Amino acid sequence: MTRLLGSQLTANTPERELIGRAQAGDVAAFEALAGVHADRLYAVVLRFVGDCCEAEDVLQETLLRAWRGIGRFQGRAMVFTWLYRIAVNESNRALERRVRRRATVPVDEEAVQVPAPLQDGPADRAEQRELREALQVAIAKLSPPYRTALVLRDVEGLSTRDAARIVGVGEAAFKSRLHQARLKVRASVSDAALVAAAS
Repeated sequence: MTRLLGSQLTANTPERELIGRAQAGDVAAFEALAGVHADRLYAVVLRFVGDCCEAEDVLQETLLRAWRGIGRFQGRAMVFTWLYRIAVNESNRALERRVRRRATVPVDEEAVQVPAPLQDGPADRAEQRELREALQVAIAKLSPPYRTALVLRDVEGLSTRDAARIVGVGEAAFKSRLHQARLKVRASVSDAALVAAAS
């Protein structure tokens, strides 16, 4: 990775120019390109692996793979779609390596659309915490294709079209995966609620 001389990058440098320069070996151009998407990529990875340190490692591996593959990027997809796809693949690889440890997927309070209770007492907060925990466990139990669909669409809020491109399937196939994932999560959360109610 050799930095080209005379590399003058600004916040307004067009993405196409950054891509071209990065493909020519300009590290600074690639860093600027990756920097635009790094925070959002980190958030996606963190939702998959559930650990800040591991998410940083996976993000670094994602960017390293992107750097190595930038020469093959043909511009048929948007850059963030291409980077997200690499990040999702790297996240799934990290989860596969973590066979003995149970993975959890953090779910932000904003991602769980629970109506605000009339009173925010200890019992209500405990119930919301239990719901978030049940969702985390349910999402973590999903197989990678279902987990990927659910996280990209329902947690990250990407459009079906963008999420399908990241995963590398057609929109109909993606919708089917998403529907199945939602059904599995709903069933798992219902089961958890029944167990909690019985105990």
